[in-house]
Amino acid sequence: MNVIFLLAAYLIGSIPTALIVGKLFFKIDIREHGSNNPGATNTIRVLGKRAGLIVLIVDIGKGALAAALPLLFHLDMEPLTLGLIAVVGHCFPIFAHFRGGKAIATTAGTLLVVNPWMLLIAYVTFFGVIFITKYVFLGSISVGVALLIYSFFQPGMGYELIFFLFIIFLLFLHRSNIRNFIAHKEPKINDKKVKDDRIKK
Repeated sequence: MNVIFLLAAYLIGSIPTALIVGKLFFKIDIREHGSNNPGATNTIRVLGKRAGLIVLIVDIGKGALAAALPLLFHLDMEPLTLGLIAVVGHCFPIFAHFRGGKAIATTAGTLLVVNPWMLLIAYVTFFGVIFITKYVFLGSISVGVALLIYSFFQPGMGYELIFFLFIIFLLFLHRSNIRNFIAHKEPKINDKKVKDDRIKK
């Protein structure tokens, strides 16, 4: 039975929201534009705020729904586990040839169900780092760091190893951003060149 719900969480996460919005309303593959990432940030960059907001809400909802499965079906399963399986599905979606997003929105949905305090701390850190550095990828990686630090102050949770592995996962997902950053090619969020990626409907 647990395997069925783990698979369900993965399939929920695998719904390629940005890809669907791009192809349905703009006739493009979002993975071929901007940063090539099928997530909310690149959707805003390429398709605009309204399209990006739709992607953001649905991607958050994917994580929240997966994490809520134990509550909805009275399962003896850890909501964080199912939520993070959905995050894996979001990043490596079977419905999009395993070319997915970079975890942040779906992680937010997971934390919304699992522990709203973790959500608050992680995403205050996320926006704070972006505000200071102007790099979205640094904000994304900081989510994992904030969650790990938070877990050390909540010893009964037992999430330390999970969040340490999550940081490794985030570093892997953002490896191209890290390479570009080292080569001084990673655009900042306020880079005027980013606006050139915008596609008119």
